[in-house]
Amino acid sequence: MPPISPEETPLPPLRAEPARIGALTPLKLPVFRMLWSTWLIANICMWMNDVAAAWMMTTLTASPIWVALVQTASTLPVFLLGLPSGALADILDRRRWLVATQFWLAGVAIVLCAAVAMGGMSAPLLLALTFANGIGLAMRWPVFSAIVPELVPRIQLPAALGLNGIAMNASRIIGPLVAGALIASAGTLWVFVLNAVMSVASGFIVLRWRREHQPNPLGREKLVSAMRVGVQFVRQSPRMRAVLVRISIFFFHSTALLALLPLLARGLKGGDAGTFTLLLAAMGAGAIVAVLYLPRLRQAYERDQLVLRGTMVQSVATAVMAFAPNVYVAVPAMLFGGAAWITVANSLAVSAQLALPDWVRARGMSMYQMAIMGATAIGAAIWGQVATVSTLQLSLCIAAVSGTLLMLAALRHVLDHGTDDDVSPAEAGWSTAPAHPAPGAGRVVITVDYVIDPARAAAFHLVMHQTRRTRLSEGAIGWELLHDITQPARYVEQIVDESWTEHLRRFNRATAADLALRERRLAFHLGEEPPVVTRYVVQR
Repeated sequence: MPPISPEETPLPPLRAEPARIGALTPLKLPVFRMLWSTWLIANICMWMNDVAAAWMMTTLTASPIWVALVQTASTLPVFLLGLPSGALADILDRRRWLVATQFWLAGVAIVLCAAVAMGGMSAPLLLALTFANGIGLAMRWPVFSAIVPELVPRIQLPAALGLNGIAMNASRIIGPLVAGALIASAGTLWVFVLNAVMSVASGFIVLRWRREHQPNPLGREKLVSAMRVGVQFVRQSPRMRAVLVRISIFFFHSTALLALLPLLARGLKGGDAGTFTLLLAAMGAGAIVAVLYLPRLRQAYERDQLVLRGTMVQSVATAVMAFAPNVYVAVPAMLFGGAAWITVANSLAVSAQLALPDWVRARGMSMYQMAIMGATAIGAAIWGQVATVSTLQLSLCIAAVSGTLLMLAALRHVLDHGTDDDVSPAEAGWSTAPAHPAPGAGRVVITVDYVIDPARAAAFHLVMHQTRRTRLSEGAIGWELLHDITQPARYVEQIVDESWTEHLRRFNRATAADLALRERRLAFHLGEEPPVVTRYVVQR
């Protein structure tokens, strides 16, 4: 009888799901309520900073490309640093990491204050400081995404994400309104001052969270290895690949409206900083109203239908804004644009969260944010350049038409399996770890021998194709299925792990979906004894 292993072990019984809960239930939890408040304040600071920086750039230069590059400088760091930040959020003390991000953002705001107060601000310096602020955002978003699921039960996760969406879009209204009022009454400098004060306050609020960090008994993952496993998981997940393609297409095109909005606001009749603030607030209000109706929309439409319809409404709003003569036309267009934006973003965010196990959640959500910010940064630069060499109207119309057409193509050709796997952790004690090998061992090679009815080989191959995805998504660096040509019924699965420690980590990464797949695999095996599992270590 071979030892019980994570490769082949009987499936534990699944627990029944609790009943559905109310949309505001997570706010009854004190820790979630405290950190949700921090998230609201942090996003208000973000929008205040973005509005102040974008408007200041219009006073430094009239070039559309420089104005659009403010959006690029704000979002590009998330694309460049999102994965390392997500890996660190999965392996470090998340409380300390979140506090550090808040004080980093406060420091950048203080430098901005000093530069403006001393009259030394220029377009290149503003872009550089906006980029530094984006670094703080790149560090903050993955860790917060990973924290939310540990604050609430899994059944409350959709409601918690909805509340985060409300905080994000309430800040879209409050932040621009506060920034616009300060710019009009006291000047841009005071926006950065208030931003610094609020960032420091947020950091001290997070310090009140008495989270006990639980070190991994196998030690911290190496950063490079953690990044590799995160990328590997996303590559092997059809759901995550489909989500990343869809969200990239949507934000690449929808960012044309946001990136060029300061110039559109100036071009409206009587347009000024107040007009720019009003348009942003209208977009945020539309998003909040849409969040309240999302449960009904999800009952009426499937996820892909919501994504397509939201993209089409966003395209129409963008086209209307291209030719809007006054705020009476522009404000309704921005309301519908905000509703479409949150419908698409929330639908895809929930899909991503449900596809990610807890152990890789920060890395997976960091890649989700990287897709958003990379598409936003590239899109802002491209649509700004198109507007520079042609007109604002032509740039927005191209973005509107191509956005809908490419989303249609993505929905048709980039498919996922259409179901939500149970990614909750496997039950404690579901397997027994083998003895530790001799010191100095290198890579680990595991073989699993199956005896299969040749008449069922085709079906077995399909299950093993899914098994390959599972092994690689858990961190294995190699996988092959060998067929014994002298014994047609014998198949050997070969798995390669980077080290013995990484081999043991796969014990802790198994989910209920992985165990269900293993049961399907075992159903093909003939005989009373389970498949024979053999482990080899490469001696250094």
